[in-house]
Amino acid sequence: MRSKGSSKAEPGNASAAELIDARIAELADWRGATLARVRKLIKQAVPEIIEEWKWRGVPVWSHAGIICTGESYKTYIKLTFAKGASLPDPAGLFNASLEGNTRRAIDIHETDELDAAAFKSLIRAAVALNMAKRKR
Repeated sequence: MRSKGSSKAEPGNASAAELIDARIAELADWRGATLARVRKLIKQAVPEIIEEWKWRGVPVWSHAGIICTGESYKTYIKLTFAKGASLPDPAGLFNASLEGNTRRAIDIHETDELDAAAFKSLIRAAVALNMAKRKR
């Protein structure tokens, strides 16, 4: 069941948005702040984005299919784009998972600066790709 901007997640009646809020609070350091900033940029790029909580604790942003996931690790945040290999990346944001034929990722470390405009363009391109594939 999906409501505006979020979907139901795991048992316990917490929405995906609430679970992502909790993850951000739980991190309580630069990783939480980074995940919150990325989330805000995603919502600015595509206000109708769907937030999901999958695979026992991974924030997922979708629109006509998965756009990207936001995993937190000890020393970085990993944003994996499901169809990243098919997306234009003129700013060179993708810096991880470059060897595959489908996915691409952006690893953000504590001192890294994410180009907000380029990131929003990447999100919009991922939505456009999902929408084009859906129309076929």
